[in-house]
Amino acid sequence: MRQKDTYYIRLADSESDNICGLGEAGLFRGLSCDDRPDYEQKLAEVCENIDRYAARPSLLADWPSIRFAVETAVRDLSNGGHRIICPSPWTAGKETIVINGLVWMGDRNLMRERIATKLAERFGCVKIKIGGINFDDEVGLLRFIRQEAPGIQLRLDANGAFTPANALDRLNRLAEFDIHSLEQPIKAGQWTEMRSICQSSPIPIALDEELIGITTKARKEMMLDEIRPQFIVLKPTLTGGIESSEEWIRLAGERGCSWWVTSALESNIGLNAIAQWTATLDSKMAQGLGTGQLYDNNIPSPLTLHGERLSYSPEDEWVIPPLQWH
Repeated sequence: MRQKDTYYIRLADSESDNICGLGEAGLFRGLSCDDRPDYEQKLAEVCENIDRYAARPSLLADWPSIRFAVETAVRDLSNGGHRIICPSPWTAGKETIVINGLVWMGDRNLMRERIATKLAERFGCVKIKIGGINFDDEVGLLRFIRQEAPGIQLRLDANGAFTPANALDRLNRLAEFDIHSLEQPIKAGQWTEMRSICQSSPIPIALDEELIGITTKARKEMMLDEIRPQFIVLKPTLTGGIESSEEWIRLAGERGCSWWVTSALESNIGLNAIAQWTATLDSKMAQGLGTGQLYDNNIPSPLTLHGERLSYSPEDEWVIPPLQWH
């Protein structure tokens, strides 16, 4: 992926057009359940009937990225249009959010170089995308990490790269490296097989893509009860926005299932909203909120990343570029 399209919803105050709330509809093509040919048509219909959807964002259950944009734009506007979505000590610059260092897939040498960088930056938790190169090479990278940083927390994300036939064998091989968790070992939708893996795996399993497209409370409960994962990973752009993600948290907690929050290649508008919401949840786990730094044309913002700590500098300003609004 060399570029990513995104959409913004702008809600203006009826008495002053200079006061506005912004929300990002970060459509993730090929992954989001609302990746549909009529996406822009739906987005236009929502904007034309914004009062209806602002009052009842649940009407957008089948359009998670648009729902997230509406929710956050409404909150931004209600807080004065200063990109404050969820006021907290974090938005006041008094607290930080600990994030994991993310190592993207690449060839063995490139991944080793990226791992060394994260270790030099003193991340306490490193997450590695696996499944893109030879499995033995990936095992070698984990061995390198444990030699260099035996106490670091290691998370893995297979993105469904394993199969039901080889998953447990690979999980058993990976277990020697004291892995905190492994996300989505097999492709989503195989509930029976995933439950068996969760029951037998020596490594705690986190569900990620498995949550996408599950929009009702009943279906969420059904999936959690069937698979019984140790963790779920919440991506508000993909899991239905703030309210839906909070429902996931409640339902998971009732079943002894933990969670963390991850961004999904949003620009700083969406990342800011996700980070502000995450800060209100008082989680002690490392969160996956560093992906905004991938872009070379991101929107300048008060978001600041120093090593593993993401902070908000209220003295810094948002620099929203001139955009042609439709």
